[in-house]
Amino acid sequence: MNLKIENPPVTLRELCLVKVRNAIITGYFPSGKRLVERTLCEELGVSRSVVREVIRYLEAEGLVEILPNKGPIVSLLNWEIASQIYEIRLLLEQSAVADCTKNLSEQTTNTLKELLSELELAFAHDEINLIISTSAKLYETIFTTAKHQIAWEVVQRLNGRISRLRAMTMKSTQRKVSGYQRIKNMCEAIYLDKDPEKAKQAVAEHIAEAAAVAKNILNN
Repeated sequence: MNLKIENPPVTLRELCLVKVRNAIITGYFPSGKRLVERTLCEELGVSRSVVREVIRYLEAEGLVEILPNKGPIVSLLNWEIASQIYEIRLLLEQSAVADCTKNLSEQTTNTLKELLSELELAFAHDEINLIISTSAKLYETIFTTAKHQIAWEVVQRLNGRISRLRAMTMKSTQRKVSGYQRIKNMCEAIYLDKDPEKAKQAVAEHIAEAAAVAKNILNN
């Protein structure tokens, strides 16, 4: 992965944050990898102060941890941690899709359809970063329509680790149903069937399969 920055459209710190975050999420920087400031400075083409600021942000997101006498490493992601994230997702997402269905508007329906189309293309082209960013927009639409702002804040705090798990499981050949189809089933239960219980069931099936895939990967 080329981390070098060319003509940054935003601040250096913001672009570096995106670059390093994506490198962790996609596994370019694997769990436990030591993040050496000097190496990152060279790869990103920025000063040590920018790298240190990026590391602080990633530590707050749970993607990096600082070890005594060793410095920053990519946070470990094991099944014990992953299982708790899936449990939290199940509770929050089932509640959100139910209330999103009850509060459904034509605008929300159109937004979900547009995002599903974008997600389908991202899957077709195997664009993992686009899959992750589009999935996040879709879930934000659901939580916002449900008026679950606090729940969405919780999800955002976990988003780095959720994205690592998505990158790990979305395209796995161990899936019986693709990640895209699972999300499509959930959305169609919201805006076609307008059935809160069916939407909740779609969430449960999606998370159960993703969790099973993650457990198999992380325990091997």
